Amino acid sequence: MLRVLKKYYPVRKVFFVIGEGAVIYASILFTHWILLWGKPFASDIRLCMKIMLITFVCQICLYYNDLYNLNLTYTLSELGVRLLQALGAATIFLSGIYFIFPKVIVGRGIFFALTLGFAMLFIISWRFCCTVILNSGVFNQKIMILGSGELARNISEEVRQRKNCGYELAGIALEDDDDSCFSDEKSRILLHRKKYDGLCEIANDLNIRKMVVALRNRRTGFPTKELLECRISGIDVLEGDSFYEMLTGKLSVEHINPEWLIFSEGFQKSFFIRSAKRATDIALSSVMLFTLLPVIILTAVLIKLDSKGPVLFSQERVGEKRRKYKIHKFRSMITDAEKQSGPVWAKADDDRVTRVGRFIRQWRVDEIPQLWNVLKGEMSFVGPRPEREFFVKGLEYIIPYYSARFTAKPGITGWAQVSYGYGASVKDAIEKLNYDLFYMKNMSLSLDLLIVLRTVKTVISGSKSGAR
Repeated sequence: MLRVLKKYYPVRKVFFVIGEGAVIYASILFTHWILLWGKPFASDIRLCMKIMLITFVCQICLYYNDLYNLNLTYTLSELGVRLLQALGAATIFLSGIYFIFPKVIVGRGIFFALTLGFAMLFIISWRFCCTVILNSGVFNQKIMILGSGELARNISEEVRQRKNCGYELAGIALEDDDDSCFSDEKSRILLHRKKYDGLCEIANDLNIRKMVVALRNRRTGFPTKELLECRISGIDVLEGDSFYEMLTGKLSVEHINPEWLIFSEGFQKSFFIRSAKRATDIALSSVMLFTLLPVIILTAVLIKLDSKGPVLFSQERVGEKRRKYKIHKFRSMITDAEKQSGPVWAKADDDRVTRVGRFIRQWRVDEIPQLWNVLKGEMSFVGPRPEREFFVKGLEYIIPYYSARFTAKPGITGWAQVSYGYGASVKDAIEKLNYDLFYMKNMSLSLDLLIVLRTVKTVISGSKSGAR
């Protein structure tokens, strides 16, 4: 896997995206050649840069139309419609660029029509070939899980569900002969009596490239000799929690090893990162509050016309270092929504939401007043979602490491919000904390940038994510 912006991506996905960029570039170049009636043209650095601009815009639109999510599969007709939508959006966006900067225009009229046609043809052909090759599993790395229990089970399920992760689970070495945790995977279980004797030989016979150690108890019977043989023979030996983090982009608070947390890299919040985040927060919140003033006024009027009650909704939350502060949002629910029920988590389809509230929640307009919290320094643009003290007290008692969320400023958006949907239960809170801990461990400006890009994608698609 390659690490890009603090997130691991399968090499195959990076190759797929770069390859498709080359395909789009080639389709534009081919169109240019066709319009020159097959005449060769001299290499022109300005022409190359112009075509690179078109390629970049096209790939951005493909990304925001979910066409680079390799875990999603589309029929040929669905793929064609999505491609047409993405390339149509790219055409509109490029028209705006050309209106402002006419010198970057490559061609007009027939050029765009031909480019669109060739791009569709080339992209569909490229994707068909890639799908055939990837489905064959020829480039999959074979892995073996050493151990039993919840962590081993979770890794096994993640590998199976992420069909394009680039890994194939070829074997599971159980800790006990009578272990029933993987009773439904007898075809891939390898039982190793006598303290895993012969582990390295079996791994080499199966062409295993990575050995993932997910033992429940390492104090008794840790196969040091066998794992050392595997490592010397060229097999990567990975700690289970590290592999799970790399594979999923989250930690697992329910079975994480405290020693691994202590000795692992990350959780570094340097003065530079804190200062840069604060400077960015001040600049962006100031600019956005000013530019979004018409939206703020219009939203306030619509809320007043739609239902009785105040325009703004304010509520106490727990922030960095457990400091309490008032969070501000546009009111999207009826007044006194919790009068009868008391404090409860909001749901994706909450019947307490007003008509205007449903719209502003979908497009994240209700979050705009939190820019004031960011400007005041109570929040950041990116960070763990702030929670109410009523829930914090209960969750801290139930969930390990929950207090780690208070080591950074809460954010309007965050890794948990863009990676997981609405949370309305303790189970959801645990899962969201898994993503929050990943963010806390890998906090950086580059990861913040990735989260902002994914937030924009979420807003554009209108998908529901992020608990209120």
